[in-house]
Amino acid sequence: MAGRFPPRPTTTTLRGGDVVVPAGVPRQAAAPGRRRTWTPPGPLNLGLVLGPLRRGPADPTFRTTPDGSVWRASRTPTGPGTLRVALRGGVAEAEAWGPGAEWLLEQLPELLGVLDDPDAFEPRHRLVALAQRRRPGLRLTRTGLVLESLIPSILEQKVTTDEAYRAWRLLVRRFGEPAPGPAPGRMQVMPAPRTWALIPSWEWHKSGVDDKRASTILRAVRVAARLEQATGMEPEAAQARLEVVPGIGPWTSAEVVQRSHGAADAVTVGDLHLPGIVGYALAGDRNADDSVMLSLLEPYAGQRHRAARLILLSGSAPPRRAPRMRLGNIERL
Repeated sequence: MAGRFPPRPTTTTLRGGDVVVPAGVPRQAAAPGRRRTWTPPGPLNLGLVLGPLRRGPADPTFRTTPDGSVWRASRTPTGPGTLRVALRGGVAEAEAWGPGAEWLLEQLPELLGVLDDPDAFEPRHRLVALAQRRRPGLRLTRTGLVLESLIPSILEQKVTTDEAYRAWRLLVRRFGEPAPGPAPGRMQVMPAPRTWALIPSWEWHKSGVDDKRASTILRAVRVAARLEQATGMEPEAAQARLEVVPGIGPWTSAEVVQRSHGAADAVTVGDLHLPGIVGYALAGDRNADDSVMLSLLEPYAGQRHRAARLILLSGSAPPRRAPRMRLGNIERL
Protein backbone atom coordinates (compact mmCIF):
# COMPACT_ATOMS: atom_id res chain seq x y z
CA MET A 1 0.00 0.00 0.00
CA ALA A 2 1.34 3.47 -0.89
CA GLY A 3 2.83 5.34 2.04
CA ARG A 4 3.39 2.20 4.18
CA PHE A 5 6.82 1.14 5.35
CA PRO A 6 7.99 -2.48 4.88
CA PRO A 7 8.64 -4.81 7.85
CA ARG A 8 11.65 -4.13 10.06
CA PRO A 9 13.96 -7.15 10.13
CA THR A 10 16.92 -5.73 12.08
CA THR A 11 17.71 -2.70 14.19
CA THR A 12 20.62 -0.47 15.12
CA THR A 13 20.68 2.54 17.43
CA LEU A 14 21.59 6.15 16.81
CA ARG A 15 22.65 8.72 19.37
CA GLY A 16 19.77 9.44 21.71
CA GLY A 17 18.34 5.94 21.52
CA ASP A 18 16.29 6.34 18.35
CA VAL A 19 15.89 3.22 16.27
CA VAL A 20 17.42 3.00 12.80
CA VAL A 21 16.74 -0.06 10.66
CA PRO A 22 17.48 -1.09 7.10
CA ALA A 23 14.28 -1.20 5.07
CA GLY A 24 13.15 -4.82 4.91
CA VAL A 25 11.88 -4.54 1.35
CA PRO A 26 13.77 -1.99 -0.77
CA ARG A 27 11.56 0.37 -2.72
CA GLN A 28 13.73 -0.32 -5.71
CA ALA A 29 16.51 -2.78 -6.44
CA ALA A 30 20.01 -1.73 -5.30
CA ALA A 31 18.56 1.13 -3.24
CA PRO A 32 18.05 -0.17 0.33
CA GLY A 33 17.06 2.53 2.75
CA ARG A 34 17.72 3.15 6.41
CA ARG A 35 14.99 4.18 8.80
CA ARG A 36 14.38 6.17 11.94
CA THR A 37 11.40 7.15 14.03
CA TRP A 38 11.24 10.20 16.25
CA THR A 39 8.46 11.60 18.41
CA PRO A 40 8.19 15.41 18.38
CA PRO A 41 7.75 17.13 21.75
CA GLY A 42 4.58 18.87 20.55
CA PRO A 43 2.38 19.55 17.53
CA LEU A 44 4.22 19.40 14.23
CA ASN A 45 3.10 20.46 10.75
CA LEU A 46 5.53 19.17 8.11
CA GLY A 47 4.37 21.68 5.53
CA LEU A 48 4.97 24.66 7.82
CA VAL A 49 8.29 23.36 9.13
CA LEU A 50 9.87 22.22 5.87
CA GLY A 51 8.05 24.52 3.44
CA PRO A 52 10.75 27.25 3.55
CA LEU A 53 13.23 24.75 2.10
CA ARG A 54 11.24 24.42 -1.10
CA ARG A 55 12.26 26.74 -3.94
CA GLY A 56 9.12 26.76 -6.03
CA PRO A 57 6.59 24.06 -6.97
CA ALA A 58 9.02 22.32 -9.35
CA ASP A 59 12.09 22.35 -7.09
CA PRO A 60 14.09 19.24 -8.12
CA THR A 61 15.36 18.80 -4.55
CA PHE A 62 11.95 18.81 -2.82
CA ARG A 63 8.73 16.85 -3.28
CA THR A 64 5.51 16.21 -1.41
CA THR A 65 3.49 13.11 -2.24
CA PRO A 66 -0.22 12.34 -1.86
CA ASP A 67 0.40 10.19 1.22
CA GLY A 68 1.61 13.29 3.09
CA SER A 69 5.32 12.48 2.84
CA VAL A 70 7.97 15.12 2.27
CA TRP A 71 11.03 14.13 0.23
CA ARG A 72 14.31 16.05 0.23
CA ALA A 73 17.49 15.47 -1.77
CA SER A 74 20.54 16.98 -0.08
CA ARG A 75 24.29 17.11 -0.40
CA THR A 76 25.48 16.30 3.12
CA PRO A 77 28.99 16.29 4.61
CA THR A 78 29.09 12.54 3.91
CA GLY A 79 27.71 12.70 0.38
CA PRO A 80 24.40 12.91 -1.45
CA GLY A 81 21.32 11.59 0.27
CA THR A 82 17.55 11.40 -0.05
CA LEU A 83 15.25 11.72 2.95
CA ARG A 84 11.57 10.83 3.15
CA VAL A 85 9.61 12.02 6.20
CA ALA A 86 5.99 11.35 7.10
CA LEU A 87 3.91 11.84 10.24
CA ARG A 88 1.98 8.81 11.45
CA GLY A 89 -0.02 9.15 14.66
CA GLY A 90 2.16 11.97 15.94
CA VAL A 91 5.40 10.11 15.20
CA ALA A 92 7.85 11.18 12.49
CA GLU A 93 8.84 8.19 10.37
CA ALA A 94 11.84 8.68 8.11
CA GLU A 95 13.70 6.70 5.48
CA ALA A 96 16.96 7.74 3.86
CA TRP A 97 19.12 6.53 1.00
CA GLY A 98 22.60 7.17 -0.31
CA PRO A 99 25.98 7.99 1.29
CA GLY A 100 24.35 10.83 3.24
CA ALA A 101 21.54 8.67 4.65
CA GLU A 102 22.88 8.24 8.17
CA TRP A 103 23.77 11.93 8.46
CA LEU A 104 20.25 12.90 7.37
CA LEU A 105 18.72 10.58 9.96
CA GLU A 106 21.00 11.90 12.70
CA GLN A 107 19.85 15.42 11.83
CA LEU A 108 16.14 14.53 11.67
CA PRO A 109 15.08 16.06 15.03
CA GLU A 110 16.87 19.34 14.24
CA LEU A 111 15.36 19.38 10.75
CA LEU A 112 11.93 19.08 12.37
CA GLY A 113 12.57 21.84 14.90
CA VAL A 114 13.61 20.10 18.11
CA LEU A 115 16.01 22.96 18.92
CA ASP A 116 13.31 25.54 18.36
CA ASP A 117 11.33 26.81 21.33
CA PRO A 118 7.89 28.10 20.26
CA ASP A 119 6.98 28.66 23.92
CA ALA A 120 9.59 31.43 24.09
CA PHE A 121 7.43 33.51 21.79
CA GLU A 122 4.93 35.92 23.34
CA PRO A 123 2.51 37.55 20.89
CA ARG A 124 2.07 41.28 21.40
CA HIS A 125 -0.48 41.96 18.69
CA ARG A 126 -3.89 40.43 18.09
CA LEU A 127 -3.08 39.44 14.49
CA VAL A 128 0.15 37.70 15.55
CA ALA A 129 -1.58 35.91 18.42
CA LEU A 130 -4.32 34.65 16.10
CA ALA A 131 -1.78 33.44 13.54
CA GLN A 132 0.09 31.55 16.25
CA ARG A 133 -3.06 29.89 17.62
CA ARG A 134 -4.06 28.75 14.15
CA ARG A 135 -0.65 27.16 13.48
CA PRO A 136 0.41 25.22 16.58
CA GLY A 137 2.57 22.94 14.40
CA LEU A 138 4.96 25.70 13.33
CA ARG A 139 8.57 25.08 14.29
CA LEU A 140 11.71 26.58 12.78
CA THR A 141 13.78 24.04 10.88
CA ARG A 142 17.55 23.73 11.19
CA THR A 143 19.16 21.94 8.24
CA GLY A 144 22.77 22.15 9.38
CA LEU A 145 23.71 22.92 5.75
CA VAL A 146 24.74 26.32 4.42
CA LEU A 147 25.38 26.00 0.71
CA GLU A 148 22.02 24.42 -0.14
CA SER A 149 20.29 27.56 1.19
CA LEU A 150 22.95 30.04 0.13
CA ILE A 151 22.99 29.32 -3.61
CA PRO A 152 19.22 29.62 -4.19
CA SER A 153 19.17 32.72 -1.98
CA ILE A 154 21.82 34.34 -4.17
CA LEU A 155 19.75 33.41 -7.23
CA GLU A 156 16.82 35.29 -5.66
CA GLN A 157 18.73 38.56 -5.42
CA LYS A 158 17.06 41.41 -7.35
CA VAL A 159 14.82 39.23 -9.52
CA THR A 160 11.28 37.89 -9.32
CA THR A 161 10.81 34.68 -7.41
CA ASP A 162 9.64 32.96 -10.58
CA GLU A 163 12.90 33.87 -12.32
CA ALA A 164 14.95 32.63 -9.38
CA TYR A 165 13.00 29.38 -9.10
CA ARG A 166 13.46 28.76 -12.83
CA ALA A 167 17.22 29.33 -12.60
CA TRP A 168 17.54 26.98 -9.62
CA ARG A 169 15.48 24.31 -11.36
CA LEU A 170 17.42 24.47 -14.62
CA LEU A 171 20.85 24.51 -13.01
CA VAL A 172 20.13 21.66 -10.61
CA ARG A 173 18.59 19.54 -13.37
CA ARG A 174 21.46 20.24 -15.73
CA PHE A 175 24.40 19.88 -13.35
CA GLY A 176 23.09 17.99 -10.31
CA GLU A 177 22.93 14.23 -9.92
CA PRO A 178 19.99 11.86 -9.51
CA ALA A 179 18.79 11.59 -5.94
CA PRO A 180 19.70 8.24 -4.36
CA GLY A 181 16.99 5.68 -3.77
CA PRO A 182 13.41 5.61 -5.06
CA ALA A 183 12.93 9.39 -5.06
CA PRO A 184 9.85 10.49 -7.00
CA GLY A 185 9.63 12.83 -9.95
CA ARG A 186 13.23 12.90 -11.20
CA MET A 187 14.54 14.44 -8.02
CA GLN A 188 18.10 15.73 -8.13
CA VAL A 189 20.82 16.50 -5.59
CA MET A 190 22.28 19.95 -6.12
CA PRO A 191 25.75 20.10 -7.71
CA ALA A 192 28.91 19.77 -5.63
CA PRO A 193 30.93 22.97 -5.09
CA ARG A 194 33.48 22.01 -7.75
CA THR A 195 30.69 21.39 -10.26
CA TRP A 196 29.19 24.82 -9.59
CA ALA A 197 32.64 26.31 -10.15
CA LEU A 198 32.95 24.65 -13.57
CA ILE A 199 29.59 25.75 -15.00
CA PRO A 200 30.33 27.64 -18.24
CA SER A 201 29.27 31.26 -18.51
CA TRP A 202 26.77 30.54 -21.27
CA GLU A 203 24.93 28.03 -19.06
CA TRP A 204 24.41 30.72 -16.43
CA HIS A 205 22.99 33.01 -19.10
CA LYS A 206 20.75 30.27 -20.50
CA SER A 207 19.33 29.87 -17.01
CA GLY A 208 18.66 33.60 -16.72
CA VAL A 209 21.43 34.31 -14.20
CA ASP A 210 23.33 37.57 -14.69
CA ASP A 211 27.08 37.88 -14.26
CA LYS A 212 26.84 39.47 -10.81
CA ARG A 213 24.85 36.64 -9.22
CA ALA A 214 26.89 33.99 -11.03
CA SER A 215 30.12 35.59 -9.81
CA THR A 216 28.81 35.67 -6.23
CA ILE A 217 28.02 31.95 -6.39
CA LEU A 218 31.46 31.20 -7.83
CA ARG A 219 33.14 33.13 -5.02
CA ALA A 220 31.03 31.30 -2.44
CA VAL A 221 31.73 27.78 -3.70
CA ARG A 222 35.47 28.46 -3.70
CA VAL A 223 35.27 28.82 0.08
CA ALA A 224 32.45 26.29 0.55
CA ALA A 225 34.20 24.41 3.36
CA ARG A 226 34.67 27.60 5.37
CA LEU A 227 31.06 28.59 4.86
CA GLU A 228 29.76 25.18 5.91
CA GLN A 229 31.76 25.51 9.14
CA ALA A 230 29.46 28.41 9.99
CA THR A 231 26.81 25.88 11.08
CA GLY A 232 28.79 25.52 14.31
CA MET A 233 28.57 29.25 15.01
CA GLU A 234 25.87 31.41 16.52
CA PRO A 235 23.61 32.88 13.80
CA GLU A 236 25.06 36.39 14.08
CA ALA A 237 28.61 35.10 13.68
CA ALA A 238 27.53 32.87 10.81
CA GLN A 239 25.98 35.86 9.03
CA ALA A 240 29.18 37.82 9.49
CA ARG A 241 31.20 35.01 7.94
CA LEU A 242 28.84 34.76 4.97
CA GLU A 243 28.95 38.51 4.40
CA VAL A 244 32.73 38.41 4.00
CA VAL A 245 32.05 37.00 0.52
CA PRO A 246 31.52 39.93 -1.90
CA GLY A 247 27.94 39.92 -3.18
CA ILE A 248 26.48 38.45 0.02
CA GLY A 249 24.75 41.04 2.18
CA PRO A 250 22.31 41.11 5.11
CA TRP A 251 19.30 39.96 3.05
CA THR A 252 21.04 36.85 1.77
CA SER A 253 22.78 35.93 5.03
CA ALA A 254 19.50 36.21 6.97
CA GLU A 255 17.69 34.01 4.45
CA VAL A 256 20.42 31.40 4.89
CA VAL A 257 20.67 31.26 8.69
CA GLN A 258 16.89 31.14 9.01
CA ARG A 259 17.16 27.72 7.36
CA SER A 260 20.64 26.46 8.23
CA HIS A 261 20.49 27.52 11.90
CA GLY A 262 16.78 27.83 12.63
CA ALA A 263 17.57 31.43 13.61
CA ALA A 264 14.45 32.76 15.33
CA ASP A 265 15.73 36.34 15.42
CA ALA A 266 17.26 36.70 11.93
CA VAL A 267 15.22 39.46 10.30
CA THR A 268 15.23 39.73 6.51
CA VAL A 269 16.20 43.34 5.84
CA GLY A 270 16.53 44.76 2.35
CA ASP A 271 13.39 43.03 1.08
CA LEU A 272 11.15 44.93 -1.31
CA HIS A 273 7.83 43.96 0.27
CA LEU A 274 8.39 42.63 3.82
CA PRO A 275 8.63 46.05 5.56
CA GLY A 276 5.32 47.13 4.03
CA ILE A 277 3.65 43.85 5.01
CA VAL A 278 4.91 44.04 8.61
CA GLY A 279 4.16 47.77 8.82
CA TYR A 280 0.62 47.30 7.52
CA ALA A 281 -0.08 44.33 9.82
CA LEU A 282 1.22 45.91 13.02
CA ALA A 283 0.61 49.63 12.47
CA GLY A 284 -1.45 50.12 9.32
CA ASP A 285 1.63 51.60 7.60
CA ARG A 286 1.90 50.23 4.08
CA ASN A 287 4.90 52.48 3.33
CA ALA A 288 7.10 51.24 6.16
CA ASP A 289 10.80 50.86 5.42
CA ASP A 290 13.39 48.64 7.12
CA SER A 291 13.88 51.04 10.04
CA VAL A 292 10.14 51.16 10.74
CA MET A 293 9.86 47.37 10.41
CA LEU A 294 12.72 46.81 12.87
CA SER A 295 11.15 49.26 15.30
CA LEU A 296 7.80 47.46 15.12
CA LEU A 297 9.51 44.08 15.63
CA GLU A 298 11.62 45.28 18.55
CA PRO A 299 9.14 43.92 21.16
CA TYR A 300 9.87 40.49 19.67
CA ALA A 301 13.65 40.72 20.15
CA GLY A 302 15.05 37.22 20.05
CA GLN A 303 12.03 36.02 18.06
CA ARG A 304 11.73 38.60 15.28
CA HIS A 305 11.96 36.11 12.43
CA ARG A 306 9.18 34.03 13.96
CA ALA A 307 7.03 37.14 14.34
CA ALA A 308 7.58 38.09 10.69
CA ARG A 309 6.85 34.53 9.61
CA LEU A 310 3.55 34.52 11.51
CA ILE A 311 2.61 37.85 9.95
CA LEU A 312 3.25 36.42 6.49
CA LEU A 313 1.25 33.29 7.34
CA SER A 314 -1.63 35.43 8.58
CA GLY A 315 -2.28 36.59 5.03
CA SER A 316 -2.37 40.24 6.08
CA ALA A 317 -0.94 42.48 3.37
CA PRO A 318 -1.54 46.01 2.12
CA PRO A 319 -3.97 46.26 -0.82
CA ARG A 320 -2.19 46.36 -4.14
CA ARG A 321 -2.27 49.68 -5.91
CA ALA A 322 -1.28 48.20 -9.26
CA PRO A 323 -0.07 44.90 -10.68
CA ARG A 324 3.49 44.20 -9.66
CA MET A 325 6.21 41.61 -9.85
CA ARG A 326 7.35 40.05 -6.60
CA LEU A 327 11.07 40.65 -6.16
CA GLY A 328 13.13 38.48 -3.90
CA ASN A 329 15.07 41.40 -2.40
CA ILE A 330 16.79 44.68 -3.10
CA GLU A 331 20.09 43.84 -1.47
CA ARG A 332 22.38 46.84 -1.30
CA LEU A 333 26.07 46.02 -1.40
